[in-house]
Amino acid sequence: MKKTAFILPLVAILVYSCQKPDQPSNGKQPVYQDVAYLQDYAVKYYHEEENLEFKKVYSDRNEVIQILTSKGLMNPVNGHFQYPGTLRPDIKYLPMADKKVSDLILYQNQFVYLDDEAVFSNAFAGKLFSRHQSPQADVVAGGKEFSFLIASGNAYSLIKDSKAVFSGTLDSPVLDSKYDAKNGVFYALTATSISQITENGGEKKEIYTGTGLTAFDLLASGEIALGTQEGFLVIDTSGKNTRPLNAKLPWTELTAVEEIDGKLWFGSTKGAFMLKDDGKFNYYHGEKWLPGNQVIHIAEGPEQSVLILTDRGLGQIVFEKMTLEDKAMVFEKQVRQRHTRYGINSNVSRVQDGDLATAQNTIADSDNLWTGMYMGSQLFRYLVTKSDDAKQNCYEAFEAMERLHQITPIKGLFGRTYERSGYYEFKKEYRDYVENYWYEGYNNNVSWNHSADPEWDWRASASSDQTVGQIFALILMAEYIDEEDWKNRAITLLDNMMGYIVANNYTLVDVNGKPSLWGRWNPEFVNRFQPMIGDRKVYSSNLIAFLQAAYKFTGKEIYKESAVSLIHDHGYLENLTRPFSQISNAPADADEWSKMLSQEWNHSDDEMYFLAYWALYPYALNDTLKPIYQEAIKDHWEFERPEKNSLWNFCYAMTGAEDFDLEESVWHLKEFPLDMVEFKTENSHRKDIEMIEPGFWGQLTAEVLPPDERPELKHNRNLFTLDAGDRKSELSAGDTYLLPYWMGRYLGVISAPIKE
Repeated sequence: MKKTAFILPLVAILVYSCQKPDQPSNGKQPVYQDVAYLQDYAVKYYHEEENLEFKKVYSDRNEVIQILTSKGLMNPVNGHFQYPGTLRPDIKYLPMADKKVSDLILYQNQFVYLDDEAVFSNAFAGKLFSRHQSPQADVVAGGKEFSFLIASGNAYSLIKDSKAVFSGTLDSPVLDSKYDAKNGVFYALTATSISQITENGGEKKEIYTGTGLTAFDLLASGEIALGTQEGFLVIDTSGKNTRPLNAKLPWTELTAVEEIDGKLWFGSTKGAFMLKDDGKFNYYHGEKWLPGNQVIHIAEGPEQSVLILTDRGLGQIVFEKMTLEDKAMVFEKQVRQRHTRYGINSNVSRVQDGDLATAQNTIADSDNLWTGMYMGSQLFRYLVTKSDDAKQNCYEAFEAMERLHQITPIKGLFGRTYERSGYYEFKKEYRDYVENYWYEGYNNNVSWNHSADPEWDWRASASSDQTVGQIFALILMAEYIDEEDWKNRAITLLDNMMGYIVANNYTLVDVNGKPSLWGRWNPEFVNRFQPMIGDRKVYSSNLIAFLQAAYKFTGKEIYKESAVSLIHDHGYLENLTRPFSQISNAPADADEWSKMLSQEWNHSDDEMYFLAYWALYPYALNDTLKPIYQEAIKDHWEFERPEKNSLWNFCYAMTGAEDFDLEESVWHLKEFPLDMVEFKTENSHRKDIEMIEPGFWGQLTAEVLPPDERPELKHNRNLFTLDAGDRKSELSAGDTYLLPYWMGRYLGVISAPIKE
């Protein structure tokens, strides 16, 4: 962009041409057809027994799930999504309590057991009871016509009708055995080899040797997948390598291999993963997915699920057909049931061991912002569906935003949050990062205040991102709601707030009579930063957006004149259009405050930018500014593309852009986890991700991980973060999923659901 584009003639800026956002479906933008896909989520079962060793899990033709343990057979009981069940002893067959079962398999889709006396089953009318003479046998595989290969250490034998057909030995103990019905061959795995044993005659042939072999499965292709302590490989039935060792896995120390519905599943000492068609993996690790990370066994479960047995219990990965709207409706219910506090959209915290019954709805610094984003989602939902429920949700969220204004004693000033009196201590709040920067005594500030109503307290020190949340909510309500009373209430709040900010030299003066720490947009503050400091750009962009919106809805000249002055006399247009390639760390001669602010990219600024773009671009003061704004928004979007964030992409699509990464946006929405409890998450150990130098933007990996595998889901966090501890909270979908989804629907880039 030429520098002259920043310096517009004053007369051009004064031409008023504010207009509402581009209408949805401009005909040139791509549209995702919302057909059903498979959404995964986990149902977990924990055990209460001590010194319990898990061995195998299977589900039979009746969809009964049975688990073999060191203390007998167990069943999963009463588990549901986000509400784990337990594992209890299976006591349905009384005689089973006296059996010393050492192995469990499926045969003709029925449970078959191996104990110290026989291979037997409770299916087949109980007729299967084939005795053997290997009391230490612990491996069994089923052949044709009720013949079974059993193994004890390195010795094996084929039994049928209580007779040993043949016997033999291998060089080391048998770990597992499976039967190839097409070729009439058993395969036996040891730690160093895999051998064929023909069912007819017992001829033995070692077809592959190696080290650290741990698991295998016979594939539908006729090949054999071998798991090792260093990855997996695939061989044919002659032992020839058809796929070399793959060590680019989430973790290479494999414990289980299973082909289920054409997909290869792997268990490891650090979780489970599924090989996708593109060569990447779905990774199931941590308590979002599994009770424990040490995987013991994997098997096909009922109704398109996968059973993953771990050292701490059973994880059932369920695959349910959903459209994006179906998913949204799951989240809609979650938000209303757990994430609404006095109308405020909030996370829940103090969650103990993932138990949502222990969750508490507590305050957050950004109650304004999260509520404004949720309100926007419900307004977009109402515009698309005309749902009365969505409209009511929108109104309730708006009333919470409105109350944040009404609870303060100053017209135009809003609070961060509110709570009933007596539940938060009025204590001094020390911030080490403002030492020797802000006004004297700031670090003795107390942000909590009593309201005029003795029942309520409110928190002051509102910030710039809270202001963005207010602006975003108020302009959407003013622009799109179809009831004049609500529209006028929004415009009144917008006018009061912006009038207060303008009257106080573009600062948000707090209840103590001094500007809040982060509530300053005036030239003296903004232009004190050197050009590479991001705050100079974001505050300029935000304030021009605020003023344009205030002028659009009130028609008051003060707002237009203020915007024109900032653009023409104070360089705010140059500030807001400065390319992101020029934003970086403060130089060595900068003040300490600038250095602190620019140590790395502040991802919270992205949220402030993109939400405020809904006021910057649509309400441009004239048609000359509009393409300049669009180019600035595009420049920002280009830098954020690696995040594959649907909210950023759809905010950019609002400008009418035809290329806004729709495919990546849909990926983001599909991969968003249904379970938003912030369990401990670890990825830095993974062997399948490419680490890069993070640089100023904090991009740790060449490609961002899917939302359901990473710790960060909120838009204002670094989505490339790999690890995080147990945060004992559940995030709300109101601002994270529902806003981008319903925004995409409103813009017409996501279709209504297409039912089969």
